[in-house]
Amino acid sequence: MRLATPSRMIALLGAAVLTLGVSACSPDAGTASAEGGSGAASHDATDPTMDRYEPAAELLPERIAEAGVLRAAIPTNEPPTQFYREGTKEMTGINPDIARLVAGALGLELQIEVANFDSIIPGIEADRYDLTVSSMTPTEERMQVLDFVEYLAMGDGLVVQSGNPQQLGFDQLCGKKVGVLTGSYQLTVNVPVLNDACTAAGSDPLSIQQFQDTAQAMGSLTSGRSDAVYADGPILAYAATQNPGIEVVGERDLAPVGIGIGRGTGLLDAVKAAMDHILTTDEYRAVLESYGVGSMAITEANVNVPQ
Repeated sequence: MRLATPSRMIALLGAAVLTLGVSACSPDAGTASAEGGSGAASHDATDPTMDRYEPAAELLPERIAEAGVLRAAIPTNEPPTQFYREGTKEMTGINPDIARLVAGALGLELQIEVANFDSIIPGIEADRYDLTVSSMTPTEERMQVLDFVEYLAMGDGLVVQSGNPQQLGFDQLCGKKVGVLTGSYQLTVNVPVLNDACTAAGSDPLSIQQFQDTAQAMGSLTSGRSDAVYADGPILAYAATQNPGIEVVGERDLAPVGIGIGRGTGLLDAVKAAMDHILTTDEYRAVLESYGVGSMAITEANVNVPQ
């Protein structure tokens, strides 16, 4: 998500309106045929489809066109962005469904590869995956190895225990135990800025606790081991509907996330053309609306715009 400048960060801390972003991650790794577990959730069992869009398909690199398969790395355990359907081995969620639309537009079979978030970029570099649809924020650092095509805009949030017993806000996180996800944009980019702001104010830095998925972080929060948790807005909103022990106390405006594609693979132009087409279709909005996040829709699939 977007990152405030240090001076802006201090001002936002004082106003208690800043929320920092985090991309989803997961402790599970493997193909989408792995057993469903604690990340399972309910959703319509019908996967979205998209007809082949020839202007995009004809831009595919020869090796992918001949293979006929698009390998997409996607985390799990983060409803509603990605999760297993309850009682099944089928991966669903916003990100898998967007990946299905992209594969369909390119005339390819989608092969979902479940991966820890912090292993996705190395996996793309090692040619284990063709791309990732994982709510990944385009940053200057990530853009050294990946190209990004925007596919939706995602807001950020902060959760605390229900009733907010410590009366926490974004101006009161200095010195607090804050749960974040391993490998996240929040951990690697935003937390250092927050800590600098705390130090400048003469306060202790955040006491960071790292977790492999949001479910673990929420367990730590409700048990009192954590004071607050940062995560993507849709994930937090969903978690709050499932867990009466937590509440969302802060939200931030939407900012783009992108499909990450290995630089130099020749796949960027095809994915860009596919997303340009997908954004004009009813299927795109239907996917987002089916998860109650129609407001996350975008109208332009911008390329390589750092946040």
